[in-house]
Amino acid sequence: MPVKRSAGILLYRERADGGTEFLLVHPGGPYWSRRDDGAWSIPKGGIEGEEDSRAAALRELDEELGAAAPELDAEALIDLGSVRQRAGKVVDAWGAEGDFDPAALDSNTFAMEWPPRSGREVEFPEVDRADWFDLETARRKLLSAQGEFLDRLLEHLGRPVAG
Repeated sequence: MPVKRSAGILLYRERADGGTEFLLVHPGGPYWSRRDDGAWSIPKGGIEGEEDSRAAALRELDEELGAAAPELDAEALIDLGSVRQRAGKVVDAWGAEGDFDPAALDSNTFAMEWPPRSGREVEFPEVDRADWFDLETARRKLLSAQGEFLDRLLEHLGRPVAG
């Protein structure tokens, strides 16, 4: 069975006090509605066919954030490598400095039968929330495997990885 692969972008911005903030998204749908710590992610999604990981990451950023997503230069993206999540999915990540207003979130949607075995198909947003977090909070909110992307980005920026 082939390994599922996703690609995403870890956006960051510098605060006036010298700190760094990271944009994370919360998955939409009923299974995630009551989960918070350990449930957030970088904006990411599936790599289609032979699609380039970087191109997939840029496409997914637009799909998950909507029209207000920052326009990024593909060549300026910082390669953060890959991690394997607990369920086996491999996620490739890229870092980029950018800004986004979480109030402008306009995510794509997906349909699923809800409630289960009801025969009703309901639309849910792929992402129901987005927000900026400092390092300590981002570590707590992120899916555990994706925390490695924070460390890799901070190392690339020459910043301490300790929260």
